[in-house]
Amino acid sequence: MRKLRPRKGSNLSKITKVVDLRLKLQSYEFKSSILSLTESRGDSFYFFNFLYLFPCRYIRYMGPENQTSMSEFFLLGLSEKPEQQLPLFGLFLSMYMVTVVGNLLIMLAIGSDSHLHTPMYFFLSNLSLVDICLVTTLVPKMLVNLQTHTKVISYAGCFTQMYFFIIFACLDNLLLSVMAYDRFVAICHPLHYVTIMNPRICGLMVLMAWTISLLNSIPQILMVMQLSFCKEREVSHFFCDLGEVMKLSCSNTHINDIVVYVVTCLLGVLPFTGILFSYSQICSSILKIPSSKGKYKAFSTCGSHLSVVSLFYGTGLGVYLSSSATHSSRKISVASVMYSVVTPMLNPFIYSLRNKDIKESLRKFIDKTAASQ
Repeated sequence: MRKLRPRKGSNLSKITKVVDLRLKLQSYEFKSSILSLTESRGDSFYFFNFLYLFPCRYIRYMGPENQTSMSEFFLLGLSEKPEQQLPLFGLFLSMYMVTVVGNLLIMLAIGSDSHLHTPMYFFLSNLSLVDICLVTTLVPKMLVNLQTHTKVISYAGCFTQMYFFIIFACLDNLLLSVMAYDRFVAICHPLHYVTIMNPRICGLMVLMAWTISLLNSIPQILMVMQLSFCKEREVSHFFCDLGEVMKLSCSNTHINDIVVYVVTCLLGVLPFTGILFSYSQICSSILKIPSSKGKYKAFSTCGSHLSVVSLFYGTGLGVYLSSSATHSSRKISVASVMYSVVTPMLNPFIYSLRNKDIKESLRKFIDKTAASQ
């Protein structure tokens, strides 16, 4: 039986041409968008084969919002005014350099002086390492964005930054609680200090802190990666903060919110409670010392740590209260700078200015380095 074909110039022929033209246009747009999306991820070869093994007319067309939402986010930063970009770049570059150099000097001074190979300084060197990693996770990307006048961060880059930030922030918290326990044992149980805080136990405490931080970060990131991000892609922060990214999701984040609250209670409130308990016992023991000189000597061993704890938790509490009291993302971002950038920068100054052993070790290290040159 002969096939019926639409006559040339008929309405049916015109409609057929329009439909074919639209299908070809959608096929071309889909191929172009997929290729541009995958070229940046290094797997364009596989998608190229996929597109030509399975013709695009059998693939449903996806809107451009859904494709670009999974490729990048926009970090709004601290300011959008062009005249403030250069001063902010200079400020954060100097803060980053001071943080890295200061904490690195603390680590080198402790490592080069055998008199400082004690539990307290072992934990301090680990804290300095974590502080360097924390600011390196956040500040370099911010500096690049300020220098290039861009706000873009890739999808993979955003979740990588979020992953490492959760790890190092949790490590800071756990190490401060371990250091408080160390001071508690040293002041309240001095006769058993060497037995309790032996190198094996100290190494195990640090290993447990790293393990807990890793196990805390992985499920949270995996849960956030299951969320859908449709249209809004502007992160109201200078880095990819977990809470701010979750606000951009068009999925139900109820389970994620519950997990965040539970983790905050377990890994935030409990260590802080342990620190408060340790210092309550320390204060009670110091008050029992009869001489004022003995009280000053006992308190001086934990004064630096108490200052760092007050700065860390004080700024963290300030961020929480500011986010609850105001809806201004700029104010919240400025408050976040205090605990994520300023606190790691001030830690070396607090320990070096208030600790005679650290100052003496730093002086010896600098003299030795200058003499070798």
